[in-house]
Amino acid sequence: MSQPEEMAPSDSPDFSKSADGLLPAIAQDVKTGEVLMMAYMNSESYAETLESGRAVYFSRSRSKLWRKGEESGNVQKIDSVYLDCDRDTILLKVQQVGDAACHRGYRSCFYRRLTPDGLEVTGELIFDPEEVYKK
Repeated sequence: MSQPEEMAPSDSPDFSKSADGLLPAIAQDVKTGEVLMMAYMNSESYAETLESGRAVYFSRSRSKLWRKGEESGNVQKIDSVYLDCDRDTILLKVQQVGDAACHRGYRSCFYRRLTPDGLEVTGELIFDPEEVYKK
């Protein structure tokens, strides 16, 4: 027989389930339910997210913490945090501050839909990433 929820061994994500200590984190708009993005969190980014009330992820490409909006100003304020049944996926219900969650300038990273003819852009471009990031 399984343990009741209130008797669960931990209320934290199980970062040991991933070889690199990173778990998927899905950001969802708290008001509309729109899925904005998927990124990764490690135990440090998760703890900072809970402490600060703002989304903090782990950037795999830069190998460091990524405080959402630190360059673009498009931050995510945390409304609530959910863990899946295995505690190896994190769902953040967020208030998106700024119109875009995607680093390519769209509201959602899921701005393309697969059709029989290929990918179709369904989202509206909100900002020019070259202007915002000036890389």
